[in-house]
This record gives sequence, C-alpha cells and structure tokens, in this order.
Amino acid sequence: MTNRTLILFGLIFALFLFGLATLSAAPLAMALPLLLYLALGLVQRPEPLELTAERSFGHERARPNEPITVRLFVTNTGAQPRILAIEDTLPAGMRVIDGDHNALTTLAPGETRTLEYTVQAPRGEYKFRAVHIAASDPFDLAVRHEQLDAPGMLTIEPDLQPLRTIAIRPPRTRGFAGPIAARQAGSGVDFFFLREYQPGDRQRAINWRASARAIARAQARADQTVFTNLFEQERIADVGLILDARQQSELHSQRGSLFERSVQATAALADTFLSNGNRVSLLIYGGGIASVFPGYGRGHRMRIFAALGRATPGHHFVFETLRNLPTRMFTPQSQIVFVGPLPGEDVDTLVRMRARGYAVMVVSPNPVRFATQPGEVSSRSDALALRAATAERALHLQQLRRQGITTVDWDVDEPLDTVLRSALRPSALQARGNIGGVA
Repeated sequence: MTNRTLILFGLIFALFLFGLATLSAAPLAMALPLLLYLALGLVQRPEPLELTAERSFGHERARPNEPITVRLFVTNTGAQPRILAIEDTLPAGMRVIDGDHNALTTLAPGETRTLEYTVQAPRGEYKFRAVHIAASDPFDLAVRHEQLDAPGMLTIEPDLQPLRTIAIRPPRTRGFAGPIAARQAGSGVDFFFLREYQPGDRQRAINWRASARAIARAQARADQTVFTNLFEQERIADVGLILDARQQSELHSQRGSLFERSVQATAALADTFLSNGNRVSLLIYGGGIASVFPGYGRGHRMRIFAALGRATPGHHFVFETLRNLPTRMFTPQSQIVFVGPLPGEDVDTLVRMRARGYAVMVVSPNPVRFATQPGEVSSRSDALALRAATAERALHLQQLRRQGITTVDWDVDEPLDTVLRSALRPSALQARGNIGGVA
C-alpha cells in the first residue's frame, strides 16, 4: 500500500464523516468518484510476478578500480504487462561510475529490459545476489515487492608488480628442466666439476687445458688422463608461499593497509615463480586456512590470484601464532617464502622450518616504517619508542639470518623488485653470512 492509497482512504473517510455529521448528500457524492478510483486500483492490483533475471559481466576478473561492465536482464514471462521499478543491489564496497543500476519501466509479456552500468571496486570478492522489483497497478495505488535471484561474482585481483627472476636453491628439485641449479651433474650451462673421460662423452665437453696439464704431469707413467667438463643440471622446484593474514599483523596508516602490500608482494612472487616453470602452492594463514595446492601454468596462476583476491585479515585463537602452521602441505626440502610483517613470536617457528630441511625466505613489509610518517616523531618518548621498535625488528631479522634464513626487509615506499635485487645480491648475502636457499 502506497502513500497515495493511504491519502485516498483518509479523504474518503473524512468526506463520509462530514456528510454524516451535516446530514448532507454533497460530501457523499464527492466521495463516490474517489471510492470508484480506489476500487479500480485495488481490482487491478499486481498479482504474483512472473519474472526472471540474469546477469553477465564484461569480465569476471579485474585489477583494483578497473572499470567493469555489468548487464542485468529482466524478462516478463507472464501473460500480463507489468509496470516495474527495478533496483539492482550492489555488494558493499562497489560503486557505479557510469550508467544506472535502477530503472522504471513497463514490460509487455515476453519483453526483456536490460540494465547496463559500469562499476569499480578495490581488491576483493564481490557477490551479487538479488534484484529488488516493485510492481504497481496503473494508478500506483497498490505495490508488490519481490526479490529476484540473479547471482554473480566478481573477483578483483591484487595489483601486480612485475619482478625479475628470483634465483633460489632449495635442497630438492624436481626432475624437469628449469632455471634452478640442481647440485647434480648433467646438461646445463654452469660448470660443476671435472671427471676422467669415459667412452661416450662428447668431444666438445673435453677440457683440453686440464687434460694437457695432466698429461704433462704423467709423462713418466704409461697412462695418460683426459678430463671431461661436467655441468650442473638446471631444474624446477616446489615453492610454497605463505601469506600472513592474521588480524594482529594488519596495520593501517596514511599509506593505506599493510596487508594489501603483503597481498601484492605474494601475487608478484607467485607470478615470477610460475613464469619460471616452478610448481607453486599458496597458504593464507589468518582467521582460518585457505590453500591452493601445488600446480603449474596459467590456469594455476588464475587460481592463486583468485584466492589472493578473496583474502582478508581475520582472527582465530588457534592461529594467533605460526605454531599450528600445516607444514605437511609443503613438499619436504622445498622452498618456503613467508610474506608478512614478522611478529617476534614467529621467529622460532620459521627457525624450526629451516631445521626440518626447508629453504626459507622471509619477505617482510616493514611495519615500523609503514606506521611512521616523516616528521611525526616530535617528542623524546616517541623517538625512544621508534628506536626500540626498530632495534627489536633488527634483532628478529638477525636471528633468522644466523639460522640460514634469507630475509628481505621491505620498506613499502620502495619498489619490491628493487628491494629484492638489493637484498638477494650474492655480496649482500655473504656479508650477512647466510644464503638461506638463495643462489
């Protein structure tokens, strides 16, 4: 029932009362047309709607704030024309930048009305569920409201920062050709060691200089030794990515969200390792556990990016620390990359993973620098607190490095690729006294 209907009822009732009070027929005569108008409207009130709704998208995956076209098709499958107000319900966080997701229209039997509009949204997963429909009679006296199911889902993937190849050397590799030195002799480009010539060795692999020196030293003996160059095999590896999605690891500042930077770093690392042919898995550790099991190729990359698009910080008392990390998900002696701000209580767990034979790398967005704006530290107490937090973080990183874990301290104001290239230089690793499974 609309406001117009209520006003009409009130007016008719008032005229009848006035006519009865004055014993006059004129008010009653004036109420009769209004009563007829109301009766016609109620007789033609909308019956249960026979409508269908479908939805389509220009593309179901996009980057943050990339325009996406949404099309909604509403069809009248009944035998009566309908006057409809259509309102498409948008998921929270999404905004319309072009077009309109509302419409007022008349649908004849079998006719379809299309709503087309363009939306933007930050990273996340957005589920469209229902369309609100309001149908009225020709006089707009009675309105029927219904919800039509029109499910749909959009995944906004994280921004991708392309990285150059990251050289890793896990203890175990897989039996397929790839970019990682396998510590085994075979076909490759890097020299491994020399051995005596054996029948079947290629002549181009003979080390003539080493053979000449050996022959010169063995002139007094009857045998003469020829040496062959052996090269190190290059294979692919298993890489496990762990994204820290615990609520206590989230931090907001004028720079935005620290968790978003961790998601972007994980996406960039996954893209790089997959591009090099490695088998990559993903574990999101936070309010629960979400995982993408190991795989290769473009389809697997889409699965990982979809999981990262859905990732949100969460809290669960079971996962407050990394002690319950399901390490059995990862192949033994594979490469593990942990991405997160590195609270102090995580150090022991990462050290134990290294002791179990994993090659561990930590890519840690620096929460101290992220939360501190230049010029914000004005008081002596703030300066002392900043120094203490910086020293504590440096101590945690040093504890990891002493156990052979490669650490990357990432100031998020700098490109991740630049920080990785600097932190993973051989000279930088040797200066810190660890290689942590990185070549």
